[in-house]
Amino acid sequence: MSESVALYDLSPAFRLMILGVVVAAGPLAWVWLRNKQAPMPRRLAALTALTLFLTFDLVLFGAFTRLTDSGLGCPDWPGCYGDASPIGAHAEISQAQAAMPTGPVTHTKAWIEMIHRYLATGVGVLLLTLAATSWLRRRELPLSPWWPVATLVWVCIQGAFGALTVTMKLKPLIVTLHLLGGLILLALICKQAIAYAQADGRQARRDVSPALRWAVWAGFGLLWLQVALGGWVSTNYAVLACTDFPMCQGRWWPPMDLRQGFELWRPLGMTGSGETLTFAALTGIHYVHRLMAYLLLPVLWALAWRLHRAGLVPQARWLAGLALLQLLTGLSNVVLGWPLLAAVLHTGGAAALVVAFTWALATSRAGGFALASTRGPIHEPSRDGMAPAARSSSSRPSAGRLGESA
Repeated sequence: MSESVALYDLSPAFRLMILGVVVAAGPLAWVWLRNKQAPMPRRLAALTALTLFLTFDLVLFGAFTRLTDSGLGCPDWPGCYGDASPIGAHAEISQAQAAMPTGPVTHTKAWIEMIHRYLATGVGVLLLTLAATSWLRRRELPLSPWWPVATLVWVCIQGAFGALTVTMKLKPLIVTLHLLGGLILLALICKQAIAYAQADGRQARRDVSPALRWAVWAGFGLLWLQVALGGWVSTNYAVLACTDFPMCQGRWWPPMDLRQGFELWRPLGMTGSGETLTFAALTGIHYVHRLMAYLLLPVLWALAWRLHRAGLVPQARWLAGLALLQLLTGLSNVVLGWPLLAAVLHTGGAAALVVAFTWALATSRAGGFALASTRGPIHEPSRDGMAPAARSSSSRPSAGRLGESA
């Protein structure tokens, strides 16, 4: 039924923007009322932290939308059959659902998809508020206004990929890039939240060896590769190509068609030439992701151990715990038949790992000394967890802007 629907219908765009303002009004009012006596940097710090939390929730709900097959619950963009909500599209949705009761368009799936769009629009309004206020009050802030401006530009790009996800009928490459874009957005907001915390004295910065700094960057790069592979597994519905562990289909090296499986530009379930994707291709997609996990998990735990020794204890604990979560949820997806809760948590764990790596990088800097000398760490943390030098200087911003160096 959806083939006759115009893919783009901008008539409900203004009403959707109003709904986005309504969604954002609650968080904005809460932050401003709670911090009405605070200076502007403290207000923006609180709003940035809340936006980070809501963006993380948005990533989780995006995973829920994808995993419930609700991505085409409204087959046009930005509205639903040219309306701002499924209420106005009730007749069209009912007709599509009657024709295909378990198809892509049902009332439940339409609501899931539109709620995702409402939340995304609300986060966009919050980021617009941060960018505009940061630019207007830039002389008062410890953070370069270009960070929130760049984040606003990125969320617009992310919105464009959201539109392409619908209009290109869940093409796997577009959906995977949309997932990666959401995680990049998380990292950008996290960097700003940490910069505010450092300026406010709530987050110290530690010197670590250049070797550890490079190791964290390398681990971060491996994480992005694994997230891309995981997104490719999910968007191609290849999770159940292997339903046993540690072997796959009873073999250590099952039949795989990597050329077909990793052909990037193709429709969902099809090859670029229009043939149906083979099971061997799905197996290859799944198994490459699993092999990469065998490499990444030890790297994450090794990095957690080294960060703990370097004094970045909370970051180390989060890395180690999230690596364990990813192992457990990944196994659950395989042996329990891809349960929805485990699948959403697996995406959430990946998003949280991106935040943890960003946190570790933003709170460390190359200091050029040995990690574990007999003399102990350079900065001995006090009871409040901050180094003495950091505490004495954290109450005042430095001459340079904190956001300009990672």
